Amino acid sequence: QVQLVESGGGLVQPGGSLRLSCTTVVAGVTLENYAIGWFRQAPGKERGGELGCISGVDNSTYYEPYVEGRFTISRDNAKNTVYLHLNNLEPEDTAVYFCRAGLRITRPTLTGCRLVGLMSSWGQGTQVTVSA
Repeated sequence: QVQLVESGGGLVQPGGSLRLSCTTVVAGVTLENYAIGWFRQAPGKERGGELGCISGVDNSTYYEPYVEGRFTISRDNAKNTVYLHLNNLEPEDTAVYFCRAGLRITRPTLTGCRLVGLMSSWGQGTQVTVSA
């Protein structure tokens, strides 16, 4: 199992941006070859499925339609970190954001992604609040 930690959340005005980070606290573990997915749980709602994923094979990225064009995922192997860049944030994006690691990605539909072979449990997440 890979233990992941999310960070970078905060309070931001509508239209603003944030960069969330996902890294591991387990010494000797590199995230480079893992697929990483990002999730969120809005207040009073159940945690949703993958917002987007980055492949551990070729760093291809996939997004759900409702975040594509606003959210992007990137990976910095030197820092052993995967980022979720949040742009043009809306109040509806207010949520706790989580990341998880998997062995690979599947594409059950034409959009979005699903992690296969989950290698991490749920972390604490990082709170993003979008409010004027």
